[in-house]
Amino acid sequence: MSAVLDHHDHVEHDHHSHAPAGWRRWVYATNHKDIGTLYMMFSLTMLMIGGVLALMIRAELFQPGLQLVNPELFNQLTTMHGIIMVFGAIMPGFVGFANWMIPLQIGASDMAFARMNNFSFWLMIPAALMLVGSFFMPGGAPAAGWTLYAPLTLQMGPSMDAGIFAMHLLGASSIMGSINIIVTVLNMRAPGMTLMKMPMFSWTWLITAYLLIAVMPVLAGAITMTLTDRHFGTSFFNPAGGGDPVMYQHIFWFFGHPEVYIMILPAFGIISQIVPAFARKKLFGYASMVYATSSIAILSFIVWGHHMFSTGMPVTGQLFFMYATMLVAVPTAVKIFNWVATMWRGSMTFETPMLFAVGFIFVFTMGGFTGLILAMAPIDIQVQDTYYVVAHFHYVLVAGSLFAMFAGYYYWSPKWTGVMYSETRGKIHFWWSLIAFNVTFFPMHFLGLAGMPRRYADYPMQFADFNALASVGGFFFGFAQVFFLFFIVIPTMMGKGQKAPQRPWEGAEGLEWEVPSPAPFHTFETPPKLDATATRVIA
Repeated sequence: MSAVLDHHDHVEHDHHSHAPAGWRRWVYATNHKDIGTLYMMFSLTMLMIGGVLALMIRAELFQPGLQLVNPELFNQLTTMHGIIMVFGAIMPGFVGFANWMIPLQIGASDMAFARMNNFSFWLMIPAALMLVGSFFMPGGAPAAGWTLYAPLTLQMGPSMDAGIFAMHLLGASSIMGSINIIVTVLNMRAPGMTLMKMPMFSWTWLITAYLLIAVMPVLAGAITMTLTDRHFGTSFFNPAGGGDPVMYQHIFWFFGHPEVYIMILPAFGIISQIVPAFARKKLFGYASMVYATSSIAILSFIVWGHHMFSTGMPVTGQLFFMYATMLVAVPTAVKIFNWVATMWRGSMTFETPMLFAVGFIFVFTMGGFTGLILAMAPIDIQVQDTYYVVAHFHYVLVAGSLFAMFAGYYYWSPKWTGVMYSETRGKIHFWWSLIAFNVTFFPMHFLGLAGMPRRYADYPMQFADFNALASVGGFFFGFAQVFFLFFIVIPTMMGKGQKAPQRPWEGAEGLEWEVPSPAPFHTFETPPKLDATATRVIA
């Protein structure tokens, strides 16, 4: 009897050790690696769609006058570019990294709630279809800006309702993903993997997940109030009925500012993994990095008013938000100091992941400084809603979040695909992206200081030269990402390239490098026994 049971167990285990084949593997996916891959493919698709909208914006702004689109369509493009990039490209991309890497980094067999993980991904597909499909609805896509300010949202066509429903679905997906990450990290770490031995990427995602659970319901409340104003006779934001459009801004930015950190904290985590690996040193000040990340998360809840200095805020309020915002610079500077200190006197090599990490630190720091400038209420009132603000947030979100995702892709893709990407092509992608990015967004600082407002389809002649330069840079930047997709991502996904060793990076530490490349379908079915540093498995 025991022999039969042993045989049965062996067959069962053998059955489960292989990935299911065909479309069912992806539709019914419960494996964290498959779901991580699905999230990344979704993110890359939305990045390309959002990028096309951005290029249409830049093509229109190439020279003064109305060239390609009318002002109504231009406003739809700016609105949908923002929403698709934030909720469709950056956030799902980082959730993909979390799904792939957190179980590998903490020695867990999978995410805590495998079926909820599947559901949280598939909720995004109808949401994305509604967002993209809104262009084809009567009256076109929402055109109120990605912040969806009232009273414009109360005057939009039916696509506004589709946008609200889509954002509810995306928010529900985020909350489910966050619950999954928190439970996985707190309950499924391998024995010996204490919280303060956990890799920084897992730490930043744990904190990000708490932020998401705290603020996604706030966004849901704001857009539901908008919906009831539109259809059910309420007057939350409608002044004609005694409502207040400025109240919408308070509610939105109470979500919106933590949301900015939701999009950058996982990036900090990725950079904190890559810099020590290529400097061949331990991360300088690990504990201070954890405390700095937590401080940024806490401070993010008390700075929302800096988006609203020009709404008639009393001076006392302006002073509070100004000082609180400047305070955020302290933990952020701690992180940058720690990365630089990690590199100091290290044995550095500059493979593509390290190039993107160093590029991230350089350009993100520039974006941080412009943020510090915008924190000053008197300056902010002058440059509010100009291209200076556009330059600032693209420096922290493109050169921040997106560059960190590229760095993470180059760093971990040998573990995912089992093949090495082409180092030459990776370096081409880095330099092409870095130069084109700066050519696109650096001139916008000067346009903003000269007074060019954002979201305008036309402009006077004095802004022509810098706009032409930014448009040329924008197209070059867009083509760099097409190059990334067709010459780096697709070949590695198809298995073309040199076979990746188990530990492709000499200085890399962590449990993810203890499994073969590509990572098996099931890893750590029994919790691994860790050494004292919790970075290696003891055989």
